[in-house]
Amino acid sequence: MQPSHNDHRLVRAKLRWLCAAMFAIAVSGCESPTHGHAATDTPAPVPQLVTQGDGAKVLQMTGPRIPGLSTAEVTRVALPGVLEASGQVAFDDQRVSTIVSRVAGRIDATRVSQWDNVRRGEQIVALYSPDFMTAEAEYLQAQTTAKLSSAPAFATSATVAGGQNLGASMVSAARRKLELLGMEEADIAAMHAPSPTVWMRAPISGTVIENKAVRGAAVNPGDVLYSLGTLDDVWIVANIYEDDLARVRVGQALEAVTTAYPDQTFHGFISRISPGVDPNTHTLQIRCEVKNPGGQLKPEMLARVRIVTESSYALVVPTEALVFDTNDYYVYVDLGGGKYDRRKVEIGSWKDQGAARVVSGLKAGERVVVAESIQVNALWHQANGESS
Repeated sequence: MQPSHNDHRLVRAKLRWLCAAMFAIAVSGCESPTHGHAATDTPAPVPQLVTQGDGAKVLQMTGPRIPGLSTAEVTRVALPGVLEASGQVAFDDQRVSTIVSRVAGRIDATRVSQWDNVRRGEQIVALYSPDFMTAEAEYLQAQTTAKLSSAPAFATSATVAGGQNLGASMVSAARRKLELLGMEEADIAAMHAPSPTVWMRAPISGTVIENKAVRGAAVNPGDVLYSLGTLDDVWIVANIYEDDLARVRVGQALEAVTTAYPDQTFHGFISRISPGVDPNTHTLQIRCEVKNPGGQLKPEMLARVRIVTESSYALVVPTEALVFDTNDYYVYVDLGGGKYDRRKVEIGSWKDQGAARVVSGLKAGERVVVAESIQVNALWHQANGESS
């Protein structure tokens, strides 16, 4: 059976459709897949260093602007009227005294222990030493000699050069020796016979803060037996940053609070400011003299001091503007016209998160690169012939 005329027409239509489909596939396969991206590529800016009239070099960027680059203004803000600093309570070293052995001997007895409160003149520790007995015997003998030399029969022959009585001179020298050995005036006056044991007395009223005296222990000249301190007035040694140094001065009033007494405020003033700065933390110490009623503040307690300061201002920039490079911080100041000045800055502490206090290197009103500051720094190194 022969195909009809209509069948031939249907076959020819299908062939034409198939050829058209294959041609479309072939054309689409020949197109470049990267053609669209090439049309949207943006050339990078060209960096170079140019010399200003004052001889300073600044970064000049020609060509398109760095995508996403933005700047912010250096702002001048008022500092808080109260400067806070952390520190520790310590004894006032002008109110601390020690009991030191001035002879070689041994400890016969003790009457106080560490943390005991003592009164000035109270007997603390008994020392046994032949040196005491020898010095006391010399003093008593000098007194006897002085009485004999004061008799009319010996008055002329017992006078030394300058008209001073020899006996009185011997008594004075013997008394001075006893004082140098640590004996008190009252003990010397009450002496009637030589004794190898002498009681050492408290030089001040206060608290025993260190006890090295052990009964029966041998001692040598210069050995510290006790340390005594008073807590009527104490120190609080606090740390401040060097950029806050201009805000404090000796005599400035302050308040102190502690975790032990959070509802109580202690009052005092700055008595000393350290002459040196810690090179690692860039802080220095201030010594605050604080009244301590009832002895509530104890050495080594943590405290926070609040110092009322005079009005002052600080320059603040966003932390994004800072670029840390070769152990220093830098910012890029927008000079306009595609020029950027690289500035080294000193920064200090600041209370607001995301902001930094600039101590030196910038002026209020200048604009610094914030977003893309790292890329600008890389272009600086590129223009300077360095690797960033």
